[in-house]
Amino acid sequence: MDTSILFVFLSLSLFFSDSNLCFQVHAFQSNGTARFKLIHRHSPELGNFPGTTLGPPSNRRERLRQLIRSDNARLQTIARRLFPRRKNVQVEMWQNNNLVELPIRSAADIGTGQYFVSFRIGSPPRKFIMIIDTGSSLTWMKCKYKCKGCFKDRVSHNERILNAKTSRTFRPIPCSSHICKQDLARSFSLQHCPRPSAPCSYDYRYSDGTKVLGFFGNDTAIVRLTDGRKVKVPEVMIGCSETIMGEFHDIDGVMGLGFEWHSFALKAARKFGYKFSYCLVDHLSPSNLVNFLVFGDVNDPMTPKLQYTELILGIVNPYYAVNVSGISIDGKMLKIPSHVWDIRSGGGVIVDSGCSLTQLVRPVFDRVVAAFKAPLSKFKKLSIDSEGPDICFDDTGYKESLMPKLVIHFADGAKLTPPVKSYVLDAAEGEKCLGFTATPWPGSTVIGNILQQNHMWEFDLLNSKLGFAPSSCTYE
Repeated sequence: MDTSILFVFLSLSLFFSDSNLCFQVHAFQSNGTARFKLIHRHSPELGNFPGTTLGPPSNRRERLRQLIRSDNARLQTIARRLFPRRKNVQVEMWQNNNLVELPIRSAADIGTGQYFVSFRIGSPPRKFIMIIDTGSSLTWMKCKYKCKGCFKDRVSHNERILNAKTSRTFRPIPCSSHICKQDLARSFSLQHCPRPSAPCSYDYRYSDGTKVLGFFGNDTAIVRLTDGRKVKVPEVMIGCSETIMGEFHDIDGVMGLGFEWHSFALKAARKFGYKFSYCLVDHLSPSNLVNFLVFGDVNDPMTPKLQYTELILGIVNPYYAVNVSGISIDGKMLKIPSHVWDIRSGGGVIVDSGCSLTQLVRPVFDRVVAAFKAPLSKFKKLSIDSEGPDICFDDTGYKESLMPKLVIHFADGAKLTPPVKSYVLDAAEGEKCLGFTATPWPGSTVIGNILQQNHMWEFDLLNSKLGFAPSSCTYE
């Protein structure tokens, strides 16, 4: 098996293009806290499911191609959804010291997230394996309500389908409601309303041609706390998807963690301290290390001390933006125009665990690459294909110490200093590539999940803060 590069990315973000398939969860106890092993889409444990894109690719180059294809699809959606700017979402505090932790797993392919969680919805509760997505707000799953014959083949095999009519707590949202006509318009609600009590329908169209049809409702979710207790989260808005065409053939659904009032992130946050966090292990780490997603405070003694920077909420919903002031290379600030960092005027920076590589708008990309020109001149430049990174080189004689140190500076003084291996990537045998790609200006720079690796990330929605710190992501 090819072992040189195992990209581990959280996908807290879809981009309106999806696909998944079969998964496994391994749980273990640590100091009374249940933690769950994350299985990446490229793990050999998932390589025995025919007809899927899970399991190890044929080689390292194909592994990188898969991730870049996903990035390209995602960027199209980010570009479409950044405008028009949305009104602010108000957060009200609900004190609760409990903590909920969800299992995360590897996902698949074009434009989707890289990981899944186990999620229970309905009364009685039904378990689903959901993509986690910080780039969308709606939580939806395969479901039947009006449709008598939908998913007949899956139902006959007792596969995961929500039968909304048998859930005692499911309530459809009427098409005549203000929620349907106004609030859910950004989630592709339809104006068609044959009668006032008819369900509010939606028609999602994804960048790869996939579409998902269904209607909106509210139901009760069940989450397990780290002490083993189960807690009900009532009135979670969900999408009951009865027709799915395209790349979603084997996924159960999506958990929306974007910043909008009807997302699961805000709903769960009300019960668990208005925080969620994740930590991504180094993509070259041994497979026994753990990634996790947590709602609430992580009060583990091994949790690192975090730096905090402003989390810009309500400007580019559902995305999470930050206030960057510049980038330095080996201690020297690059000459980048300040308006490039302004999220309110068409620029800015988004923290997105759904993108793999870090996407730099052209004015930033050109200056970063220029700063790498001297150290890279020691290595033979390699030609790139249409689905590869922009800058690659022969790694004969390569040492990390030869590469400059990159630092992202935030306006309030915080600094992100990623390890070199998070921006100089092992792409193929004898080949390394810079982990940056160029995107058009105007537009937003996106800090991808490879650059986020080996860090703890805490999204504090109440206080509009993003915390981060270097971490091995191992809490035992």
